[in-house]
Amino acid sequence: MLPREKVQIATKFGVVGLRDNGVIVKGTPDYVRSCCEASLKRLDVDYIDLYYQHRVDTSVPIEETIGEMKKLVEEGKIKYIGLSEASPDTIRRAHGVHPITAVQMEWSLWTRDIEEEIIPLCRELGIGIVPYSPLGRGFFGGKAVVESVPADSILHFFPRYKGENLDRNKNIYFRIENLAKKYKCTSAQLALAWVLGQGDDVVPIPGTTKIKNLDDNIDSLRIKLTKEDLKEISDAVPIEEVAGDRDPEGFDKASWTFANTPPKDCKV
Repeated sequence: MLPREKVQIATKFGVVGLRDNGVIVKGTPDYVRSCCEASLKRLDVDYIDLYYQHRVDTSVPIEETIGEMKKLVEEGKIKYIGLSEASPDTIRRAHGVHPITAVQMEWSLWTRDIEEEIIPLCRELGIGIVPYSPLGRGFFGGKAVVESVPADSILHFFPRYKGENLDRNKNIYFRIENLAKKYKCTSAQLALAWVLGQGDDVVPIPGTTKIKNLDDNIDSLRIKLTKEDLKEISDAVPIEEVAGDRDPEGFDKASWTFANTPPKDCKV
């Protein structure tokens, strides 16, 4: 068994439930603390390495949420603080309370809206970037998903996987699949290598339920892309050609574009 100091544990708080028109988020100081204490107990550890606010509570000044997380750092219960789907203003204000170590955002070949504001800001402040869904929620993971989405799959909720949108987006997938042959890898490995190639401060977190897919993801590290390669791959997926919104209707309200919080002295 590995000693505790050799293991990096990240966990999160913030989403308390779902409703028909979106996500229910809570970021009050007492909730921050109670979630942390509960995670420490469930994980049976003395501290958490990286603790994320998983979504921003837009009714609570970010200074209050991060202020409580700062206390948890001082108490030795967490080591580092992370944010997810936070707006530029929220990131900057949070960083002013306590250094933010990582910002988790969706970033993939077909979701690149963070490149204009979020990425430059994180690099200005020295914050690591943790892209989730780097394979486009499995879209670039293989032909099987693109050609036949399982009937019980959550992907049916996402606009890009619906009807005519999926039919149009298949052209994007096959473009990447063909390009992957040039690099002697799978479409998933190429899509992941593209995200990895965005910088040494980028650590994508692809999800997987199969050991083989995990091994394939790790193998993408062998693919070294030049600036010209990255551009060629980017150009194969023009954002204006992507059919469908990123999130289901209503759920976009939990995304970074809506993640501003009130001023610290404002009563909500």
